[in-house]
Amino acid sequence: MRTIAAQEIVSASKFNRFHLIVFIWCFYAIGFDGFDIAMYGVGMPWMMEEWNLSALQAGAVGSYSLFGMMIGALVLSPVADKFGRKNIIIVCMFLFSIFTLAAGLAPNIVWFTIMRFIAAIGMGGLMPNCISLMTEYSPKKHRPLLVGAIYIGYALGGILASLIGIYLIPHTGWRVLYYIGAIPLLTIPLFIKQFPESLSYYLARKQVGKVVEILHKVKPDGNFKETDDYQLTAAAKDNQGFPVKKLFTNNRAFSTAAIWLAVFCTMMMAYGLNTWLPKMMQNSGFSLSSSLTFNIVLCLGQIGGTLVGGYLAGKVGHRKVLISLYLMGVVTFIALSLTTNVALVYVLIFVGGASTVGAMNLGNPYITEFYPREIRATGAGYSQAIGRIGSILAPTLIAMLLVTGIDTKVAFATFAIPSILAALGYILIQEKYASFDKVVEEDEVNEELLINNNRSLSN
Repeated sequence: MRTIAAQEIVSASKFNRFHLIVFIWCFYAIGFDGFDIAMYGVGMPWMMEEWNLSALQAGAVGSYSLFGMMIGALVLSPVADKFGRKNIIIVCMFLFSIFTLAAGLAPNIVWFTIMRFIAAIGMGGLMPNCISLMTEYSPKKHRPLLVGAIYIGYALGGILASLIGIYLIPHTGWRVLYYIGAIPLLTIPLFIKQFPESLSYYLARKQVGKVVEILHKVKPDGNFKETDDYQLTAAAKDNQGFPVKKLFTNNRAFSTAAIWLAVFCTMMMAYGLNTWLPKMMQNSGFSLSSSLTFNIVLCLGQIGGTLVGGYLAGKVGHRKVLISLYLMGVVTFIALSLTTNVALVYVLIFVGGASTVGAMNLGNPYITEFYPREIRATGAGYSQAIGRIGSILAPTLIAMLLVTGIDTKVAFATFAIPSILAALGYILIQEKYASFDKVVEEDEVNEELLINNNRSLSN
């Protein structure tokens, strides 16, 4: 009987059609997360006009939605580690789609806020589970780039919302954004058919047939059999206990707190910019159309930071790249408060996207892999939930700054503070207590499989 380390097989695998399917679906789901966050900020000026909302009221509605995301991450992430990440993603897609459509049909701001809140619960549980599954199924040597790249979908979702704001909303109204947000509902049947459940979930439940089926997709020439030893007892033992408690055991408590600080500050910056950038640029003297163009530049910066940072993370290490991006952000936000040159403002907004959401995209796979496989959805989900507190506060805090009559440029400078604190959070993480997957070359895995096979034949 061969002994098979299933997770090491995945880590050492070469990128193939199976990995591509996982990537495409995660990219798609995260894309609607980006669309969701951006569409509120894009539609806000028209919504404020239709319902006669003040800046504080509009900021509060944005915060209520983000509070729903926090609840979704807190509740649905531990549930996913116990009952299946794919199953929870399906629930999340359904909630988001149905109630986003309902928000678009809302007759007043009260009903709109309630519908947005429920939709946000679904969206809050979606992101950590996508991150966890993409991390689990990515080949180790490509993992930083692949997991980061699914967040290009996040940026493209924001760009799509901005383009709709420029070209469609003036003719159709802001509600069209929310009708488009219901599209995932139509694709759930195809998702159920194509998307795999977590390998660690099947291992913990001793579903050997499912494990073999996935491993054959990951490594078609592996000749895996149900009679092989997949170390199921150890996997089941690892899966016992309350997932949240494990975030603080085995010397992980200090690092968990540091991670939460970094994510809190990152989301404060990311969601503050996504919600208020068009309005802030409008207050700075730009037309509404030009202000939405800045939002597109911000999203392009997010893509650039994710791709370049993901490549560099594989070369020099994740944490070094993350700290460097946040320090770049400090310089960028201070510079935005000082410059009047329009071309330079575009460049700085681009870098701002790279050092906020770009950094968030790269931080997610690092954080997920920090924790053992059996609690990765919980680790990602709770860091996201704590981060949502920052995202909840940001729209209202910026609204409070703007209603005081403060210069918009000075408001930009305040983003430098959370950027410094986020860098500090990553500096304080104790990597010696992490559970990063081992780098195993495919030749080593093949050799080990051959040795185990020979042993089984000799016995």
